[in-house]
Amino acid sequence: MKQSQQTTLRAAVTLIGTGVHSGDEVKMILHPAEANHGIAFLRTGLPGGLDRLIDARHLAVTATELCTVIGDRDTGAVATIEHLMAALSGLGIDNVLVEIDGPEVPILDGSSAPYIDAIDQVGITVQGVTRRYIKVLKPVRVTQGRAFAELLPNERAFRLDVEIDFPTPVIGRQRKVVDLSPSVFRREISRARTFGFMRDVEKLWSAGFALGASLENTVAIGDDGIMNPEGLRYADEFVRHKLLDAIGDLSLAGLPLLGTYRSYCGGHRMNFSVLEALFSSRSNYAIVDAAPRRETGYAEIGNAVASVFAPEVH
Repeated sequence: MKQSQQTTLRAAVTLIGTGVHSGDEVKMILHPAEANHGIAFLRTGLPGGLDRLIDARHLAVTATELCTVIGDRDTGAVATIEHLMAALSGLGIDNVLVEIDGPEVPILDGSSAPYIDAIDQVGITVQGVTRRYIKVLKPVRVTQGRAFAELLPNERAFRLDVEIDFPTPVIGRQRKVVDLSPSVFRREISRARTFGFMRDVEKLWSAGFALGASLENTVAIGDDGIMNPEGLRYADEFVRHKLLDAIGDLSLAGLPLLGTYRSYCGGHRMNFSVLEALFSSRSNYAIVDAAPRRETGYAEIGNAVASVFAPEVH
């Protein structure tokens, strides 16, 4: 279902944590933003006291190895934006300024849940301006070996159909299909954590990755199974996290999508590549306004604003 009006946060909220790859502590403030602002990152703490504003768009992506990076290292970049972007997209939040004083979004518990908890502290407000969507008009597809990702027309919703296949019995082949809405995101996707194999740790460290990874923020897969004492949050947490990543990466389209996304053994690179394919021709998509609806799509509840599609907002 389409949300008819744009939204932002009621007030600013602050999160502090460590980057999973950099290991650096970072402070991040999510600020309300005016209608039609979109999502943008204000990178502070750069050499010379400079700040840099980076729009969260696919054109700003400069790296997709193990995480999604926007901006560039010379003039200011922000890495591992996908879990935060997934939270904003999953909750249907259109306009936010993300002020961040370090090179990487804090990993927190490795999922989108802590970002949702922070947003719930201040609530969401409707801005009274019509929301616009990117409507997929033609199928676009990218492949890499046996892996593929594609976007297909779907006028009613943003559907994700994600399948993974790992040659280990701990994961194996998993598939998850959802029509994205705030309630579905909260219930079925938001708590799925990032994961990695213990056998890859030393290689990642030597390449400058996973310096902040721990059992507190990553599902660790050993030779004999899951190493985290608490186990998994969902039986198929691995594919749900891949779906979470896809939501975050695809939100870099700049507007919410109306279409179906399908992938098999995909990842950040293929999520980015399918957006490049979509925008390679103006005939592949159209920008449309949300259809007028009797309800706003949100109802005020106390100090927060709850989506009519997400009755569990608190």
